[in-house]
Amino acid sequence: MGSEAFDGVRVVELAQWVFVPVAGALLADWGADVIRVERPEGDPYRGLATQRIGTDGGGVNLSVALANRGKRSVTLDLRREEGRLLLDQLLATADVFLTNLRPGALDRLGLGAEELARRFPRLVYARGHGYGVRGPHADRAGYDSSAFWAQGGMAHVLTPPEREYPISQRGAMGDRNGAMALAFGVAGALLKRERTGEGSVVDVSLLATAMWTLSSDVLSALAGGEPRGVSGRGGSVNPLVGSYRTKDGRHIQLVFLQGDRYWREFCALIGRAELADDPRFVDLRARGENREACVAELEAEFARRTFEEWKGLLEGIDAPWAPVQAVEELLTDPQVLANDYLGEVELEDGGSYAMPTVPVQFDERPPALRRAPEHGEHTESVLLELGYGWPEIAELKDTGAIA
Repeated sequence: MGSEAFDGVRVVELAQWVFVPVAGALLADWGADVIRVERPEGDPYRGLATQRIGTDGGGVNLSVALANRGKRSVTLDLRREEGRLLLDQLLATADVFLTNLRPGALDRLGLGAEELARRFPRLVYARGHGYGVRGPHADRAGYDSSAFWAQGGMAHVLTPPEREYPISQRGAMGDRNGAMALAFGVAGALLKRERTGEGSVVDVSLLATAMWTLSSDVLSALAGGEPRGVSGRGGSVNPLVGSYRTKDGRHIQLVFLQGDRYWREFCALIGRAELADDPRFVDLRARGENREACVAELEAEFARRTFEEWKGLLEGIDAPWAPVQAVEELLTDPQVLANDYLGEVELEDGGSYAMPTVPVQFDERPPALRRAPEHGEHTESVLLELGYGWPEIAELKDTGAIA
């Protein structure tokens, strides 16, 4: 018996690009047997050139590797009757069906939620989509830049008001956040099935993921407020929450939400004990009423020391703060390294490459990372598991049902 959380769980994944495949990768990380079904032409994501981590990277396609690590790949042509029959046979062995095909496509293939629930009542049917399964846009194509970033309010909230155009999101931000939610939903549905014996339909949309991410702003809108972007400088009310620029042009983020708890000690730490008793700054209310003056004092202090000097000085106070780091600095951050937030994928030829591990750890350890499969790498071995012989497999290849 295996020791991982999802050992013994089989997932059949009919999906492409990032959102839903990443959910499959997370389940594979923790032991699920994820069989990725690709069309003969392959997932179009395999051809994407982006940030020198896709086809433009000159080596391993790291984008595809991150989204598909630990899976097996089967190539089926679902436009052919034989291909659909093979998928049905796979689904008969599955615990979870994971898909991001649009509702119309799923219905045309006979893979709608109601149909599969009727045929496989214990199956967990998990689908990720752009805009939800009801409403006028249920069948609209949705990527995270559209459904999550644009329509979900992220771009509006995070774009500084002085900019003429919205800022662009980083690669697949909404996809990977939505994937975590979808994997959580699958885990919950599997737990429910253990208790009831029945499968469930699990839905996660990129639009809903954005709204959940922006819950504070949504609550403000519900209360009649007008959510707006906030400058990092000195916070909007509390001068002790915000970013301050150091002598060498870097930034330190203070998050002294309980300002009165830290103010006196902080003033002593930076050699400005007199500020603690200044009537303008003596407590949270006073600092809020005199925010600009307080921010000006702090900006002047931060400008007197370098980034490294500030990091060393602030180690002397037990308060929430952090350096504003570049992504490259994460690669050598002692906290990242100590907690194994970067993992290594070992290849059969002795090579290796690094990638982020899943944020979830069981028993204080990350999962062992495995490489992503080549397109259709496991087609024959999976068919052999289903009881097919080599002559039958050759015939399926001749008909084009498999590649």
